[in-house]
Amino acid sequence: MKWSWRIGTLAGIGIYIHSTFLILLAWIALVHYLRGNDWLDFLHGIVLLVTVFGTVVLHELGHALAARRYGIPTRDITLLPIGGVARLERMPDDPKQELVVAVAGPAVNVLLGVLCVGAIGLIAGFSDVGRQLEQGAKQMEFFANSPEGLRDLSNLPLIGINFFARWLVINVVLVVFNLLPAFPMDGGRMLRAFLAMKMDYVRATQMAAGVGQMMALMFGLLGLFGGNPILLFIALFVWMGASGEASMVQMRFALGGIPARSAMVTEFRAVSPDDTIAQVADHILAGFQQDFPVLDLEGNVLGMLTRADVLKTLAEARPETRVADVMRTQFVKASPNEMLQDVFERLNHAHCRSMPIVENSHIVGVIDMENIGEFIAIRSALEHRGSPRP
Repeated sequence: MKWSWRIGTLAGIGIYIHSTFLILLAWIALVHYLRGNDWLDFLHGIVLLVTVFGTVVLHELGHALAARRYGIPTRDITLLPIGGVARLERMPDDPKQELVVAVAGPAVNVLLGVLCVGAIGLIAGFSDVGRQLEQGAKQMEFFANSPEGLRDLSNLPLIGINFFARWLVINVVLVVFNLLPAFPMDGGRMLRAFLAMKMDYVRATQMAAGVGQMMALMFGLLGLFGGNPILLFIALFVWMGASGEASMVQMRFALGGIPARSAMVTEFRAVSPDDTIAQVADHILAGFQQDFPVLDLEGNVLGMLTRADVLKTLAEARPETRVADVMRTQFVKASPNEMLQDVFERLNHAHCRSMPIVENSHIVGVIDMENIGEFIAIRSALEHRGSPRP
């Protein structure tokens, strides 16, 4: 994911932190500064934040390890201010497998919650667990209300019963939130998996997305009339997640059984590694494609040069820079007989959104998301007319 920094590796999976995460740290520091709190108070806030997002990493790791069981690798896990994202190469095609992958994340939180209860019981005695949980719940009210809770939270010790009580509440909140039957939460994927056992995958996704959008409207109304901006943010998050998932699945299944050669562009402009960025800019202005394959004299693909890289180089006042110095050498490619559905999946996760189509070591076409979208639109229009498909 762009604008992310790698902070470590867990179970062979890279753990990244997004740059926007720094905004959250800055917000915590600002709250403590405005209240005149000392550095120890700020440390308490950071420990709580690390606990929350450490728990999120373990939650996402549960999804990743469950997917690995079915031969699906995980690209990375990225921490965002709103939580975490485990980028799987793909979701399982079998609804039962998708259900297992979706359940694995909340299952990790349940296990951590049980461990917290055990820790509290060992420290304070199991008869005192209920009172500690009640205190922990009160201490976590700032998640749903306001930064006022940070003032009381900063007076608590960093370790001990209060820590495990707060950690337990964090896990309970994550389980409840993720079990909501709405994309992109795990509950939405569970609902889709259950429905897909009884109907086709696209219809199951549309029904699950509809449930999610209804919940988004409910959250939005509660947030609007209740004056709670967090609920409004959740409503927007859920609505966009439901809409995006429905569109993604519909497009993916619309491409099933179609080879890449049907949608690839066969009339394209290629550039040489010795060409300058100024020359490529002229190609863009002349109306050629936005991204360009870079070929050697034998026609082998050496890299891809994107429009974004061209504009960045021009903005740095380096128009005479060679293409070889700017092109991307990490790119995906496909064969013309590869299914368009697989090409779409790989393009969707690639850093470069254009893909060369190669046959017998020579490029025969180029494809990008715009080509695929246009292909679907034309195919749909022809189907409505009753014309043969392209």
